[in-house]
Amino acid sequence: MVLSLIDKRDLYGYQIIKHLRALSGETFVFKEGTLYPILHSLEKSQFIVSYWQESSVGRKRKYYRISENGLRELTDRLMAWNTFTGAVALVLEGEVPGDED
Repeated sequence: MVLSLIDKRDLYGYQIIKHLRALSGETFVFKEGTLYPILHSLEKSQFIVSYWQESSVGRKRKYYRISENGLRELTDRLMAWNTFTGAVALVLEGEVPGDED
């Protein structure tokens, strides 16, 4: 989810938390202590890169941008997610065949 948000535009940590909360209808409420280890892991894996930028109020913020590796990873994870959710839907909607024994 974090890669997907950062793919849409560069964001700083609090923006990511805010967008996850709003877009999920308050289902995903991350605290900074949860998000920043995820961001550090994504950065270490070279899926995102960070940079500092001054805000309009003069405060520096660390922004995150998706990398080429991150785009490939996001594509792979979306394909895996679609496969998983499709299989779950088939099981939930399907009928269990009767035993012929």
